[in-house]
Amino acid sequence: MRASAVLAVVVAVDQGTKLWVTGALERGERRDLLPLVDLVNSRNTGVAFGLLQDSGALVGIAVGVAVAALLVYFARNSHRPVLWLPVGILLGGALGNVIDRVREGAVIDFIKFPAWPAFNVADAAITVGVVVLFVVVELNARRTHG
Repeated sequence: MRASAVLAVVVAVDQGTKLWVTGALERGERRDLLPLVDLVNSRNTGVAFGLLQDSGALVGIAVGVAVAALLVYFARNSHRPVLWLPVGILLGGALGNVIDRVREGAVIDFIKFPAWPAFNVADAAITVGVVVLFVVVELNARRTHG
């Protein structure tokens, strides 16, 4: 239940920020937000941070397999209550980007640092979720095996 709440918050923040940026900027437009941070309104047909651009169905299949694998892992390890946070964050990010792919045919990216591909809240959530999940799994393994 807690993972669902985290997922819902991540999706709401992700979709809300994308709605805001698409209303504030024309597609392709860029504005300075802060020193070293720009707002852009761009589309990404690849995966996080612009990887695998224009890979079409391959990206959809890869995302589906990754989400399914995570769901299976979580179902098998539901006795570990600490997993709810990283799983909720990660799945919320994945769902936020899936919503874009269904609606737009691509993911809406809008946060841009110099020398870094544009990304969005969902991409950041996926990254944070994966890191936290690995930390939790590693800490549990160390406790279990000494």
